[in-house]
Amino acid sequence: MKSIAIKKITILFMLIFITEALPAQNTIKSLLPGGASKWQLVWSDEFNYPDSALDKNWTSQKGPSGHILCSRWRENALVSNGTLKLLNKKEKRGGQEWTSGNIWSKEQFQYGYFECRYKYAAATATNNSFWLMTQGIEPQEGKKFEIDINEGHFPNSVNTNLHNWTDVTEINGKKTHPSSLKSFYYGGQPNVQIQLEIPVTTTRLRFSSSNGNQFHIPEFRIYNVNKAGYPNVLSESADTDVSGLVNFARDAGTKITSGGAFKPEESYQLKNLADGKLDSHYVTQKEGEKWVEFEFSSSKQIGCIQFLNGYKQDGNWKGLINDYRVQYEKNGKWVDIAVFNVRDGNYNFAKDYHTFGLDWSKEELVFYFDGKEIRRMKNEIAFSPSPVWLSLAIIPWAGKVTDAIDGTAMEVDYVRVYKRK
Repeated sequence: MKSIAIKKITILFMLIFITEALPAQNTIKSLLPGGASKWQLVWSDEFNYPDSALDKNWTSQKGPSGHILCSRWRENALVSNGTLKLLNKKEKRGGQEWTSGNIWSKEQFQYGYFECRYKYAAATATNNSFWLMTQGIEPQEGKKFEIDINEGHFPNSVNTNLHNWTDVTEINGKKTHPSSLKSFYYGGQPNVQIQLEIPVTTTRLRFSSSNGNQFHIPEFRIYNVNKAGYPNVLSESADTDVSGLVNFARDAGTKITSGGAFKPEESYQLKNLADGKLDSHYVTQKEGEKWVEFEFSSSKQIGCIQFLNGYKQDGNWKGLINDYRVQYEKNGKWVDIAVFNVRDGNYNFAKDYHTFGLDWSKEELVFYFDGKEIRRMKNEIAFSPSPVWLSLAIIPWAGKVTDAIDGTAMEVDYVRVYKRK
C-alpha cells in the first residue's frame, strides 16, 4: 500500500487569511468511504510493469479529437518507474497542433467505488481527467452517460460532471445534451479577508495579479481600524453591518484606476468595483498584469481589506484567481501586505498526488477528493456497465494555451475499483 501525506501549510504575513484546508490522510485505507472493511478490491492497475504491457488492460485513442485542441495517441501514454504518464507534445499530427494521451479499460464495471491517484500536468489549458462513460449501443436501462469523477484544471480546480448523452436539450437556440457540472477551487476562494495585525497608514493601495485570464471582482473594500470588528465578506450590506466602519474604497475623494476592463459594457466597468453591490462586477482585461490602484484624498490608517473574487453560476463560484498581491505605498515604494500564489503551496495539484473517488450505486453518485465527500447527487440515468477512462486534453476554457504545455504530463500512480462486501 502506498501512503499519502498532505501537509497543511500556514503562511503568516501581516494578516489572518482563512482558506479551505485539504484533508490530511495517512493511509490509502482511510480514503475508502466508511473504511476498508466495507469494500473488496476487484480490479486495479498499479502500473508496475513495462510500457509494452499497458495494452493488456487498456485501449488507446489513435487519432484526432475535434472538440479539443489535440489529437491523442498510444505513444503519448507511457508507463515508467511505476506510474503512467499521459504526455503533452507540441507536434503537428492528426490535423492538430498538439498531441496528448487517452486510454480506457478493456474491462467494464457496474457500480462500486472507483479511485485514482494522480498529479495534474503543470500548465494551464490542460484537462486532467478520470471518468466513466458508456460505449456502443443505447443501454437497456437508463441512458448513455459520462460521469466525470474529476476533470482537473491546473493548478487547483476539481470539476465533477454528469452528462446524459441520450437526450437532447436546447440552450439559447443551440442543441446540446443535459449535464450537471459542479466545480471546486482549492486555495483560491471567493471571500478574501486580509485583517492586518499591524495597521498601515498610506495614501495609496494597490491590488495586482498575473492571472492568465480575465477575472471578476464584484466588490473591493478597504476598512479603517475598527474595534467592533469587520463584516462577513459575502454580506450584501457589509458597510453597515458593524458599527464604526469606514470603507475608504467608497469615499468620494478616492480615485480608482486600473490596467483595463475586459469589455466596455456597463456590467464590466471599474466603477462597479466599489459600488456596494455584489451583483455588479469589475472584469479585468485578458492579457498582461491586472492591477487596480486606490489613491486616497488624505492619508488613511487601514485595518482590514476585503474583496470578492470570481462569479457565481448555478450555485458555484467560478473564475477564482490563483495569485494576487496587495501592497501599500510607503516613502514612494510599494510594500507587500499580502501575497498569495497557489503554485507555491500545497494547492498546486501538479506538485503532489491527490486522490479522486466515486461511490457509484443504483441510487446515487457520491464524489470524493482525498477521502472527503465533496458532492452527492441522485442517480437517475447511470445504470449500465462502463469502462474506466484516463485522459489528458488541451482545452482553451481551462486557461491560456502556451508553449509551457509542451512536455508536461498527467502522472497516474494507480487506478482501483472496489465492490461493496
